[in-house]
Amino acid sequence: MSAAGSLLAAVPAAAVLLLTVATRPREVGAVTPLRLAVVRAVLLSGAFAVLVVEVLGASHALTRQAFTVAWLLFLAAAATAAGLRWRRATRRRQPPAAAAVPVPVEAAPVPVGAVVSGGTLDVLPHTAERGEPDPAPTRAGRGPAGLLAAAVDTWRTARPGERLLAGTVGGLVLVELLVALLAEPNNFDSQTYHLPKVEHWVAQGDLDFWPTAIHRQVTIPPGAEYLLLHLRLLTGGDHLHNLVQWAAGVVCLLVAARITAQLGGGRRAQLLTAFVLATTPMVVLQATSTQTDLICAAWVACAATLALDGLRRRTGWGTLLGLGAATGLTAVTKTSGLIAVGPLLVLWGLAQLRLARMDRSAPTGRAAAGGGRRSWQIGGLARTVGGSVLILVVAAVVVGPFLARVTAEFGHPLGPPRLRESIPMERHDPASIVVNALRIGHTAFDTPLAPLRRAGADVIISGAEAIGVDPQDRAITFGRELFPEPAWYPDEDRVAFPLAGALAVIGAVIALARPRRIAPERAGSLRAYAVVVLTAVLLHTAMIKWQPWGNRLLLYAVVLAVPLAGLGLDALLRNRAGGRRSVATVVAVTVLAASALAGVLALSYGFPRRLVGSGSVFTTSDWDTRFLRRPQWADEFRWAATAVQDSGARRIGLVQQNDNWEYPWWLLLRQPDGGSPDLVALQSVLPERPPADPSSVDAIVCTGTRAACAKLVPAGWRLEFRSYVGYALPPGRY
Repeated sequence: MSAAGSLLAAVPAAAVLLLTVATRPREVGAVTPLRLAVVRAVLLSGAFAVLVVEVLGASHALTRQAFTVAWLLFLAAAATAAGLRWRRATRRRQPPAAAAVPVPVEAAPVPVGAVVSGGTLDVLPHTAERGEPDPAPTRAGRGPAGLLAAAVDTWRTARPGERLLAGTVGGLVLVELLVALLAEPNNFDSQTYHLPKVEHWVAQGDLDFWPTAIHRQVTIPPGAEYLLLHLRLLTGGDHLHNLVQWAAGVVCLLVAARITAQLGGGRRAQLLTAFVLATTPMVVLQATSTQTDLICAAWVACAATLALDGLRRRTGWGTLLGLGAATGLTAVTKTSGLIAVGPLLVLWGLAQLRLARMDRSAPTGRAAAGGGRRSWQIGGLARTVGGSVLILVVAAVVVGPFLARVTAEFGHPLGPPRLRESIPMERHDPASIVVNALRIGHTAFDTPLAPLRRAGADVIISGAEAIGVDPQDRAITFGRELFPEPAWYPDEDRVAFPLAGALAVIGAVIALARPRRIAPERAGSLRAYAVVVLTAVLLHTAMIKWQPWGNRLLLYAVVLAVPLAGLGLDALLRNRAGGRRSVATVVAVTVLAASALAGVLALSYGFPRRLVGSGSVFTTSDWDTRFLRRPQWADEFRWAATAVQDSGARRIGLVQQNDNWEYPWWLLLRQPDGGSPDLVALQSVLPERPPADPSSVDAIVCTGTRAACAKLVPAGWRLEFRSYVGYALPPGRY
């Protein structure tokens, strides 16, 4: 990566930081305002990134120059907004000690000690719902020096246990950053369709679909790849691709901690939430990957925290836009995330309607004189309906262009039948759903204890047969996979999360049955949130087939559920009833130590990126790192690519099957000037996109089987094939 590429790659990060300054909430009573500003900044930046790709793609201008201009303009706008906000903050005068701070009723909840008067909320100084000083008036205008001082003060006043939690989380995040920077992208799916998708866009200069044997290159939502495309064009390579998921992991930690605060958790509960999530092996491993699950989880978490803000206050236009952006970004990244976003939006809508009814209890003006109750009710209902429509419109703007292309190509917004029938459940009778849920739970809670795994699987299989359901039924099982499948090993695609899952389940049970025991002042919100999380999990098991890699598809639900675990652990540590306090402390410390061990082991020995042992990022070459999943293929790809390049071929045909690796060809066959190779598919699963004629290419490269390759090689060409990779050249080129 060149120096210019490094500078350009820093532009998006700088824009997010400036937007964090510009979007700091001004309203009194905002929960963790800095984290809320981060949510707003990443949503705004994410929506901008997606729309830039769509606009430039429609203009056939997916070029480095166009993206550079777009990001520099965005950076300038963010800097201007941050400067204006800074200027207003420095000019703002602090209210007198005994004066009241007027805040619009719709913009804030009614804290203890507040008086409603004339449509405004007069908040007496140093009053808050939990009896703590209200930090909003001073924090809104804090600069970097003030934030640093606050951080130092927080660390100084923290207890040793809180420092240990924060230090562990920070250490894991920093080491993950190191791995993300050192390791080359080597995720299996990324080799097949995530990264080839990006390369096709770069080569074409637009987003038009192309002939391909791998339908996932065009049918799977491309939101995560849109973000990778920005880095690919700005830097000229894939060296920073892992940072997208790493940044998404950081966002998940911040937002999960904020959700904990919104549900009544204090500093320790928030740190416990971040600790449990940061040490979950699936999170640790995906944070250094080019997978897409953490990105989806980040958008879902952003939707959740904004929806929770709407439980206690009327939602403003900015938050409505944020909810729409989060919904659209989830849909364009991974549609399974909508399983959680849907219930969250329903919760938000019901809360807004409830607040609209509460508004009628304090009418003003004509409403106070009589006859105003109906107008307040209609107005509140209209505002909620209008806000809901705005959310859907914004979401449609973000995901609509992709859905339009898919609909035009396949006649259905969810793609071809093979996609709609491969992952979603095809049976929805109660017995099938129960069996599917039990199998998903078995894989999610898997442990290294093989006897326990076998015993649990035997019970599920026997129970399924007893109620007349085939546990391997293709209608409820992905592809040709067979249940059970071990999932305890720290592999980024399948590792289980028994500790985080068990803690979340316990926290959810307590939140549903005895919410006041966890959060006395937020019992209603806590129970409602637990219901939403439970609903999302149940919908997932009713809509998504079991598969060995299903744990990563549940990552968004894990991020949403972990705040319940943090709150439950904090409540356990608060137990001061005699000897039970010691027992509770021992139990909590033991669980946290086991969780930390799981996270450290996943980071140290996880696959396919690890710190120590065979395949370490410190001792493995860049090329071999890319092939840690299939090391026997590394030399074969080089062998075939070298032969094709030596032949002088320019237009090269691809022969491959649906799950074969295509990305290595894009790396090995680049033009001498670094430009994209001219790769064309000789097979196509898209009815309207016919493949290239084999006689029209200068060479053919193949992956898969020799027989599949031989069928497309013209007569008289020489075909050379090894175990997985082959090539064919016409007479005169060998």
